[in-house]
Amino acid sequence: MGNSKSGALSKEILEELQLNTRFTEEELSTWYQSFLKECPSGRITQQEFQTIYSKFFPDADPKAYAQHVFRSFDANSDGTLDFKEYVIALHMTSMCKTNQKLEWAFSLYDVDGNGSISKNEVLEIVTAIFKMINPEDVKCLPEDENTPEKRAEKIWGFFGKKDDDKLTEKEFIEGTLANMEILRLIQFEPQKVKEKLKEKKP
Repeated sequence: MGNSKSGALSKEILEELQLNTRFTEEELSTWYQSFLKECPSGRITQQEFQTIYSKFFPDADPKAYAQHVFRSFDANSDGTLDFKEYVIALHMTSMCKTNQKLEWAFSLYDVDGNGSISKNEVLEIVTAIFKMINPEDVKCLPEDENTPEKRAEKIWGFFGKKDDDKLTEKEFIEGTLANMEILRLIQFEPQKVKEKLKEKKP
């Protein structure tokens, strides 16, 4: 998406990212230098993204979840993320407003990209989320949501859908905004990612 491979971030991209995220010019410039060190080509592959994500979750298996996060942010489906897509990914998964986060969450759960969500797609993402939860923490979950299957069933039940029904983006966002329990169930709050982001601030 037009990032130069030189050491400086272009003014246009810098301004656009400042407008669309809460990151400062200083933060973005520092991250860009780090990004170029890790990815000299100026683009990050899915494998590299998974490796970076794994550093945030050393005690878990984030590979499947990282694959889905990568897919949801690979805007042009070219199999790589440029710096802009990468920063938007960090922003959306950690600190954006609820409405924006839900638009992203819908694209995350819409695994096949057909514009609607099935119960199987909910189960696929929830299963990926469970792989990142510490086994000790899983033991503390309520009985009706302590497995991926139970949690997917609970989410689908809140939307009042039959097993073979589909969920549109409008239904997904409106339903979740109307029921904070759904919001809690569909997301994995990456606390370690937030902490890591804070550490990277100059």
